Amino acid sequence: MTGQEFDRTARFITFEGGEGVGKSTQVKLLVERLNGEGVGTVRTREPGGTPRAEAIRSFILSGQPEGWGAGAEAVLFAAARLDHVHELVAPNLAAGKWVLSDRFHDSTRAYQGLNGGVDTKLIDALEILALDGHMPDLTIVLDMDPEKAFERVDQRALEDGVPRSADRFEREDLDWHRRLRDAFHDIVDNNKERCVMLSADKSEGELAEEIWSVVVSRFPEIERAATA
Repeated sequence: MTGQEFDRTARFITFEGGEGVGKSTQVKLLVERLNGEGVGTVRTREPGGTPRAEAIRSFILSGQPEGWGAGAEAVLFAAARLDHVHELVAPNLAAGKWVLSDRFHDSTRAYQGLNGGVDTKLIDALEILALDGHMPDLTIVLDMDPEKAFERVDQRALEDGVPRSADRFEREDLDWHRRLRDAFHDIVDNNKERCVMLSADKSEGELAEEIWSVVVSRFPEIERAATA
């Protein structure tokens, strides 16, 4: 039976990966599927999700703080995350809603830490401060060759008739994005209980079904409620 609320523990699911792998689309599709099964959900993103965090997002992605270095970027992301967790993530989880976020703390660890060279101790400290104990229950990392990912983004922009405008990180060269991909592989290898890596080199529908299989396997109460 669908469309009916059921008793369950609220879950926190995050999506990670490089640029152009389709995270935003898959978050949207999973939210729609969960809603259809009676799960109250909140869709959000990082940096962002709250007015203050969105303001920090605009500042970072504009490229203005790029000259300050990766360490300063990590601090800015942590400030946005702190507000995001306190004002959106934590209250909604407490209210029993599932929270799905397009990026979270693993992006800082990959972009500014493993790829940007920021000391692990600083990344760890910022993570403890910003997360305040709100570690995701499941992190889905979408993986794709960066060159192919950007080709796909450019093709979609061409089809939509809107030129792609590159932000602070999209402007980095392919070698940088390949190192970023390696960083996400390292994160998955070191967090296998929480992280699942899936190839994004397939159709949106195929990937959505694969993600759904992962979610119901991890949280079987969804499937039980759907067949009740």
